[in-house]
Formats: sequence, C-alpha cells, structure tokens
Amino acid sequence: MVDVAVICGSHSDSDIADSVLMVLDEYGISYDNQVLSAHRDPDALEAYVTSSDARIFICIAGLAAALPGVVAARTKKPVIGVPVSGKLGGLDALLSIVQMPSGVPVACVGVDNGKNAAHLAARILGL
Repeated sequence: MVDVAVICGSHSDSDIADSVLMVLDEYGISYDNQVLSAHRDPDALEAYVTSSDARIFICIAGLAAALPGVVAARTKKPVIGVPVSGKLGGLDALLSIVQMPSGVPVACVGVDNGKNAAHLAARILGL
C-alpha cells in the first residue's frame, strides 16, 4: 500500500511532479507516480484509480484540467488538484479544478504549487 498516488496528465508536468515527490520524500510518505491522461487514455486512468490502494490522489493537470475531477468521480478517497500554468497563466486549469459539481470534491492548491499539494496530503494523512 502506498500513501499517495501522484498522477500527471502529461510528461510536460514532470517538473511539478518532482516538487511533489521531493516534499513527500522529506516527510517519508510512500507514493506511486504515474502519467495518465483523462483525455488521451481514460481507460488506463480508470483502471489505475479503481485498482490503486493509495490513500490520497494528487492530480497535476493543465489546460482543461479534467484529470482531478475524473479521478474524484471514480474514488471516495481525497483528491488534491494542482493546476498547471500554460494558457491563460493557469487560470483555465484552476477554474476547471475548483468548479466540481456537488458530490465530486477536489481540493485545489495554487497554480504550479505541487509542494503545497504534498504538504496538504501530509496533513490529511496525519488526521
């Protein structure tokens, strides 16, 4: 069992993922790191989420940023979204992540702020 599943929507998000993993390492929190797109490979994403034993998901996504919402729709575990700057300074991704429908909660940290996602995961695990 891992504590946190870190999922990037694209390989281009690897710098942000690295900042998440660095903080998780500092806390000694176990994790699994994957690149799975909600748009390009939804079946693989669903299979991963539904079979994962992770306690928390951190989803890193830009542009339409569907990844955190898709993950939250397929699990009852906490999901933390990290919007990635790209177009519109990351505002598009930020709004996509925070505007989830009722019953599909996603916590959201600041644009490109993977470190805070890891800190939030550590706090959730500490409850």
